[in-house]
Amino acid sequence: MHTQWESLANDHILGIAPYEPGKPIEELEREFGIHDAIKLASNENPLPPSDRVREAIMAAITTLNRYPDGSGFYLRQAIAKKHGVGQEQVVLGNGSNELIELVVRTFLRPGDEAVVPHPSFVVYPMIVQAAGGIRVMVMLKDYRLDLDAMARAITPLTKIMFVANPNNPTATIVTASEVEQFMSRVPERCVVVFDEAYIEFALGPDFPETLNYVKQGRRVVVLRTFSKAASLAGLRVGYGIADGDAIALMNRIRQPFNVNSLAQAAALAALEDEGHALECVRMIEAGRHFLYEEFKTLGLKYVPSRANFVLLDVGRSAADVYQKLLQQGVIVRPMTPFGMETALRISIGTPEENRKLAKALRTVLGKKPA
Repeated sequence: MHTQWESLANDHILGIAPYEPGKPIEELEREFGIHDAIKLASNENPLPPSDRVREAIMAAITTLNRYPDGSGFYLRQAIAKKHGVGQEQVVLGNGSNELIELVVRTFLRPGDEAVVPHPSFVVYPMIVQAAGGIRVMVMLKDYRLDLDAMARAITPLTKIMFVANPNNPTATIVTASEVEQFMSRVPERCVVVFDEAYIEFALGPDFPETLNYVKQGRRVVVLRTFSKAASLAGLRVGYGIADGDAIALMNRIRQPFNVNSLAQAAALAALEDEGHALECVRMIEAGRHFLYEEFKTLGLKYVPSRANFVLLDVGRSAADVYQKLLQQGVIVRPMTPFGMETALRISIGTPEENRKLAKALRTVLGKKPA
């Protein structure tokens, strides 16, 4: 039975389950009577922003009485230069989420289909449904996007295809050769969105150069973010690169001041600070291998990761293990909502956080200390 407000709402949104963020650490500590809890649930960078970024933020504070640069001129200029594209090919967003919404609202008409991998980023199907589109869900194969099945799912109604690379929550990639084969099967009328939020942790000779498709004039939108390697998740700033005509259409519905002044200043400084990103990537890589060894010792299966998180099979109720880890002061993300009843998604933390996680897992799973 609908409430009075639901009877007024857009029918498209009534079937959408709202995104449920985790509780703040302070609230969990109060609830469980614990302290020094660690959060390994949201794929955040465990390191704070670099000194250069902090200095840029402090300098920008004095102008907060003014609206931000509505076009993000200097940041777009720097991004365009870094990637060898025109400034008119770059659009800024309040994190990748807003950019996904801009793409969908710009190019998806009610009744159009969007091909969405599953399990993948929950925002794709949510926004497609909110726009009145039809979600065509394609299951992963061996924890990886099944690009062959996604290509087979294309119909005359298909308008948008989402490729999360690396994928969240499985931390796996599709390779350059797989993407090339996939792109050869995608018709011109389809917009392919490559969401590369975790690209810095995944780079290697097998990783696709998706910006080349943009430069070739293909209907491709490449999304990147400053939330992960640049340690700026709290400022919400990302960018999209596509053909200038596509960006111009997206700008028609983009809010004029969608990226705030501090975010623009911080992102501009982060672009020039490759040392910080490299430090983070190296720390995550070391942490990844440390956790692999711990998981093996505990006899647990995991999916080899190309991101800053790991999908772990605990071999029993993930919801139960999640609750018990909370009592140990460790916050992770159970994958029960994705239908993975025994899986946890665990962000890779600092060396100290990783050791605390390993110790907590031993306790919860009833294993002897190493």
